[in-house]
Amino acid sequence: MDADTLREMLADVAEGRLRVDDAAEKITAEPFLGLGLAAGAQGQALRDGTPGLVTAAGKTPRQVAAAARRAFDDVGRLIVTRVEPAHLEALRLELPEMAHDIDGRLAWYDPSPRPRRGSIAVVAAGQEDVPVAEEAAVTAEMIGACVARIYEPGACTLHRLADRIGELREATAVVAVAGAESGLPGLVASLVANPVVAVPTSTGIGASFGGLAALLAMLTASAPGVAVVNIDNGYGAGYYAATINRVAAAGGGRRRTARPWS
Repeated sequence: MDADTLREMLADVAEGRLRVDDAAEKITAEPFLGLGLAAGAQGQALRDGTPGLVTAAGKTPRQVAAAARRAFDDVGRLIVTRVEPAHLEALRLELPEMAHDIDGRLAWYDPSPRPRRGSIAVVAAGQEDVPVAEEAAVTAEMIGACVARIYEPGACTLHRLADRIGELREATAVVAVAGAESGLPGLVASLVANPVVAVPTSTGIGASFGGLAALLAMLTASAPGVAVVNIDNGYGAGYYAATINRVAAAGGGRRRTARPWS
């Protein structure tokens, strides 16, 4: 259940189509319903519009399909990450209209897309980083952000980004995805005044240690305004950037009713 579904339920109560006790039971029970290997995401959806999330890694196709079905029924929108062909086949049997990006190992279903506002830029340093970048982009779009994709070959160099600086500076937040070229987030941060979310990927060459080298390089970089998520965590980066975008679009968040310190 998300905020829009909750409003519809309250309207049904107000107009007499739904009993108060039935609505109260549904609202209080749903955030705590179990899902075997995965828990429902209704509480999160109510707070910030997050779609249901299922990670396919380590699960059988049958487990992924069952988790996806329940997550979709709970929230009404769904992202499945780390999808392999066998997972996708099972997902399509359960939810035939799911969109997918097989290269990005990503599947999603959003039958009622929410309006998009604000702006997020997602930059991929190389073609091998695009799958993780696309995971971030789709996540941010489903949460309600407009996304500019900058998947330029060699985007880690200034002359490659020169034509896109305007888009970077207009964005509320920038997601910078890189494996071999882990200096990309610092380069982007030097060009913009808005937050940069750095995503190290496991696609680096040589002594990349499965993305650990990129992660440590981004964590120890001196560029201000950069936050770093875990290796290949496109979903986390997209969510974080979309949260920044949502708060900015709402005018900075809710007002406090009391001073933060007392």
